[in-house]
Amino acid sequence: MFSQKALEERLDYIQGRIQKASVIAGRKPKDITLVGITKSFPVQIWGQALNVNLTTLGESRIQETIEKAETFNKRDKIELHFIGHLQTNKARKAVELFDVIQTVDSTKLAGRINSICKESNKKQHIYLQINTGEDPKKHGISAKNANFVAQEITKMENLILEGIMTIPPNDTTITELSLIYRKTRKIRDKIRSRINENCQNISMGMSNDYEVAITEGATHIRIGTGLFGKRPQ
Repeated sequence: MFSQKALEERLDYIQGRIQKASVIAGRKPKDITLVGITKSFPVQIWGQALNVNLTTLGESRIQETIEKAETFNKRDKIELHFIGHLQTNKARKAVELFDVIQTVDSTKLAGRINSICKESNKKQHIYLQINTGEDPKKHGISAKNANFVAQEITKMENLILEGIMTIPPNDTTITELSLIYRKTRKIRDKIRSRINENCQNISMGMSNDYEVAITEGATHIRIGTGLFGKRPQ
């Protein structure tokens, strides 16, 4: 494992860049939430993140998250986001493990999560995953279907639609990224104003492009390697 000091230094560096990008964009740095992506790192990673006051964390594999949760005794101190592709047969476990499921990509999956939550009288916070970049290799609802899906999910009483997320295609230029992220923000704006006022958040931007995402309106940026270094194989 890397040292705590290295993590502190990386976090300070990233927070400085978040602050600068926010000010340039005319935004407040406090309105940007840094989601530390801890997938593939050993179980101790949650504790190390918490030691530097990094309290919003993201995981993408159910089994890996179960193993981390079993050994972590400060679960109430972190907000855990699911950021991987979620199959309907894993939805029950995801509801048990995660505070926020960012990757709801169909009404079928939303319906399954809603049914599970009804059984335990839970309200599950979710984001819609939008395939704004129209990448056939990525999951997500098409931009043209986003409003319809948002309307359907808003009817589901045990779901709280609090935002949308997107993952752009690989090897996208800065100009293309800006357009994708701007389009994503406009989708959020329309859902928030016309369909569901709870839909406030936009999760977009990763280690290589979070400043572009902040410029275009991201409220949550997902950073893994920029914080924790290269993922173990």
